[in-house]
This record gives sequence, structure tokens and C-alpha cells, in this order.
Amino acid sequence: MASEITHDFPGFFKVLKDGRIERYLNSDFVPPGIDEETGIQTKDVVVSSSGVKARIFLPKIDDPSKKLPLVIHYHGGGFCIGSALSASFKTFLSALSSQANVVAISVEYRLAPENLLPIAYDDCYAALQWIAGHSGGGGPEPWLNQHADLNRVILAGESAGANLAHYVGVQAGAKSLTGVNISKLLIIHPFFGSNDPDPIYIYMYPSSPGNNDEPKLNPGVDPELKKLKCEKIMVCLAEKDFLKSRGVFYCEIMRKNGWDEKLELYETKGEEHCFYLFNPRSPNLAPLIKTMVDFIKFD
Repeated sequence: MASEITHDFPGFFKVLKDGRIERYLNSDFVPPGIDEETGIQTKDVVVSSSGVKARIFLPKIDDPSKKLPLVIHYHGGGFCIGSALSASFKTFLSALSSQANVVAISVEYRLAPENLLPIAYDDCYAALQWIAGHSGGGGPEPWLNQHADLNRVILAGESAGANLAHYVGVQAGAKSLTGVNISKLLIIHPFFGSNDPDPIYIYMYPSSPGNNDEPKLNPGVDPELKKLKCEKIMVCLAEKDFLKSRGVFYCEIMRKNGWDEKLELYETKGEEHCFYLFNPRSPNLAPLIKTMVDFIKFD
């Protein structure tokens, strides 16, 4: 039967015999506009020849002559669910942009398994190249030309998005990308695989071993790692996160490879994976956001 399930990855998606993909969680897309609570303005733009979109978050501009740091955000969702255009990320990035007084842009990379990995990685790096094209004020997007300081770029993401942010930072250094200066990495509740082969990652990325032999999952075996150029890294963990051990693993690798004194670690007690997106009433939300804001604002 066409509706017979051939592959099932609970919480993410299932594959039917006729090739259809059914996700367990579909994103609640919200249009761009003005956020009433923060005054943040948003707009959607196309950032690559493949049609990939991104959403830009612009805070209130008090001094048009002063450019603001730029946060480039990659959303989580196991590379296969989630959206930069969803309500949860609009709320989170509006708060972050407003409190840190930064321009932010979140990339709507193409999702697996319809678009097998490494397409998401490629989309995210292509978006950085598009942003770099605004160096000198000559890019296609006026908000970036007029308000974004490309010498103060922060790459950020949670879960799979943290993995993507790290990858993009390394690639920018390895490929000597000009036009942007990546000053900081904000790595939130990161996904960096496991010691054993990860079935869903292998399904989405058939050419990958999906374990510690994969450089995208284990930065320690990435020959390009030390080409990452950034001044500071912050890693945010949650005490009850099922991925916490791999976040600790990531910290250990980065410290051993030259970022010991440049890496800050913040752990939220009593919370689970990406709680700040799912539980807006958590008393731990405001302290986490403040920690991120302080990291972004202060050298």
C-alpha cells in the first residue's frame, strides 16, 4: 500500500512507501511585520540562487549613522523540521535583537530528507556569502547596507542550528571568505551527533558515517577546525538536555584546539533541550536571554 511506512523517526518524520514525507511537527509560519512588544521590524529576503529565504530583524534605529552588530542565526530542528519563519523564532529573535540592539537574520535553509544533507550546510554557507556581498554597502538589501556592521558578525544557532553555525564559521575561515568578520559564535544546546552511527542523520546524509568519523559531527577530526577565526565562543547547555554530553564534548574539543581562554560555558539548571523556545513562562528564560545578550554586547 502507498501509505505503508518504510522509515519512521519519531518526533521528526516518517517516510511512506510512495515516497511521501509526513512530519510529526509542522511549523506555524507567521508573516513579517512589526512586533508590537519590542518594536522590531522584520522582512523576508531571498539569499541564494536556489531560492533560499531569510528573515531580517531590525531594531529601532536611534542613530542612522551608527551601524549595529549582525547576528546570523540558523534554526534547530534536526535539519528536517522547524522554520526561521515560525512564531517561536520570531519571538526569540525579536527579544534578542531588541535587548542586544543588533540586526539579526535567520536563514530558512532547505530541509531534509527532501533535500538530502549536505544541502542545509551548503545553503547556510551560501547565505553567509550573500551577506558578505553587502560589504561596502553595495549589496541588494538596504537594511544590511545601511544598518549592519559586517566587521562584528555573530554566528548563532540552537541544536542542529548550532552545528550549522559552527560549520559555517569553519568554512568561512577555510575558504578565506572576505566581506565579513566573524567575531563570535553563540552555540546553544548543540547537536554534534554521538559516538555511534545516528540512523536519522545517515538517512538524511547517506554519504556520511553519521558518527565520530564525520567532521561535521566531531570537530576534533575536522582538518579545517583551526581555520575557524572568531574571538569568542559561548556554549549554552541545559542540565536535563539529552544532548548535553555532546555539548560538553564540543567544549572539550574547542578548548584543546586553541579556544580555552576564549570559550564561555553557561548551563541552565533543571531545564531540557531548547526549553526557551517551548516554555516561554520558564523562570530560567530571562537569565538565559540576558546571558546571550551580554555575550553579544560586550567584548
